[in-house]
Parts: sequence; C-alpha cells; structure tokens
Amino acid sequence: MMEFLVEVTVNVPEGTDQAEVDRRRAAEAVRAKELAAGGHLSRLWRTAGDPRVIAIWRADNETELREKVLGSLPLWPWVTAVITALQPHPNDPGLTG
Repeated sequence: MMEFLVEVTVNVPEGTDQAEVDRRRAAEAVRAKELAAGGHLSRLWRTAGDPRVIAIWRADNETELREKVLGSLPLWPWVTAVITALQPHPNDPGLTG
C-alpha cells in the first residue's frame, strides 16, 4: 500500500443543524476506527491553534484513497483536503531491517 499525508479542514455548511453536525462527528469517529483497524488510517493529529487535521493514510493508490477510503467518511462532503503521496526515504529512522 502507498502512504499519503492528508491535511483536512472541515467546513460545516452555514445553516446546518447542530444535531446533524453532532451525528456526523459521532459517525466519523466510528468510521475512523474501522479504517484504522483495516490498515488505512495510520496516524492522526490535530494542529495546534487551527482547525486542521493531519493524518497518514494508506491505500493502493490515490483514487482508492479518495473514493473508497476518505469518501466513506461522514464528514468528507464538508472537507477541503490536500493530499500528498509519500515515498520512503533511505535515511528514515523508522525503517527496520
């Protein structure tokens, strides 16, 4: 699987009922756990001082990531995302072997 750095900002549409926002956020948490268990969501951070979320995601390719992985998230229709494909670096201290 390929790895992707994904920077996300959620933009709730103006006038959206708070109950709908709460429902989607709760469903988002459940779906994120499922995607982590399936090996797609590797790491997840909030950025200090702004509403962005940064994550490392895994998928076979960017199309699968967008359509089947991220597209399955309940908040995805409200998201602005920057997706960057990552490649291993030979000096990565996290590499084993």
